[in-house]
Amino acid sequence: MTLKRLRRKVFIDKIKESRRLIILNEETFEEQFSLKLSILNVFILGTIGAIFLVSVTTYIIAFTPLREYIPGYSSTELKENALMLGLKSDSLAFELKKNEAYIESVKKVLTGDLEYAKVNKDSILASDYVDPSEYEMKASEEEIELRKQVQQEAKKNSK
Repeated sequence: MTLKRLRRKVFIDKIKESRRLIILNEETFEEQFSLKLSILNVFILGTIGAIFLVSVTTYIIAFTPLREYIPGYSSTELKENALMLGLKSDSLAFELKKNEAYIESVKKVLTGDLEYAKVNKDSILASDYVDPSEYEMKASEEEIELRKQVQQEAKKNSK
């Protein structure tokens, strides 16, 4: 055997060698507890214990409210409140825009630039309406063929 193999074998034998852990009563020297161990068993037990401890700690932090105390994590309630406030601010901005347009229309009426009959809240709301005729909307070839088929079926059914 080579020296390297021999050292490895000696090391493995030392790790596997059994040892005894004994707990004694100091006054009477009575054996309270005894356990047979090897260095390999202790190492494996320590590794499993460390993995278990890390797993439990990770689970507790990830799935309980404790994660809120870690910088960078926020509560779900806080996220929901932020979303609701964002929606409210958008709707308030839209209402503010409509009211400003109405006030401008009233100012024009008061200064005489516009007739009174043309100013009302409905006309202002209608000013936000987008007319689809402003956009170029051309039918595709498939849609044209479908229209022809529907017209032919309508003619057949009406006869």
